[in-house]
Amino acid sequence: MTAHYDPYDFANRRHIGPTQAEIDAMLAAVGAPSLEALIDETLPPDIRQAQPLAEEDAFGPALTERRAIERMREIADRNRVLVSLIGQGYHGTTMPPAIQRNIFENPAWYTAYSPYQPEISQGRLEALINFQTLVCDLTGLDVANASLLDEATAAAEAMGLARRVAASKADAFFVDRDCLPQTIAVLKTRAAPMGWRVVVGCPFADLDPTEVFGAIFQYPGVGGAIHDFSGPITALHAAGA
Repeated sequence: MTAHYDPYDFANRRHIGPTQAEIDAMLAAVGAPSLEALIDETLPPDIRQAQPLAEEDAFGPALTERRAIERMREIADRNRVLVSLIGQGYHGTTMPPAIQRNIFENPAWYTAYSPYQPEISQGRLEALINFQTLVCDLTGLDVANASLLDEATAAAEAMGLARRVAASKADAFFVDRDCLPQTIAVLKTRAAPMGWRVVVGCPFADLDPTEVFGAIFQYPGVGGAIHDFSGPITALHAAGA
């Protein structure tokens, strides 16, 4: 990029904002003679600086958009990518090329939404309903499931579903102590406002099927153990859980 282009390489030149005529119309609508007067009327003086910020002294000259991107890349390159050993259900995943190319690299999935959380969530929900519709069309099923944010929120939704469909009138939910700690924490948080008790223990020693409306076991457990849960599951079903 030549130096002749630098004066024009600033994002504010391409910003879609109000024109001066639109600014004047808005000021007239609120009865303010200028933007400065509007600020004087809306911002308390005790939170404003007495002197304008000396941008040149504090930050140096403004960077062009291209140079700002280069600078951010320089800073990002200082990061060290290390191997994660946290465990606890967090692990690397493989992104299928079809998903990467047709969703994450497809601008139609992200340029149609404003870059803030409610709109992003709306886009994610649209992707999920499209997935569910496709699965129903392919399989002929009446309904199809879709993913949730993580195993902890999925467990909380499962607990709520168990309460709605269980024949048992118990107010407790049993949680295998070999579940991930974040799963147990979210289950307790969700159960508290609903008035449900969360019982954490060993499915083979602490579970009383007549005292709970449902249960959740992890397979394999957080410590890697693999158990046969067919006995506790049969007992739960027999008790109406």
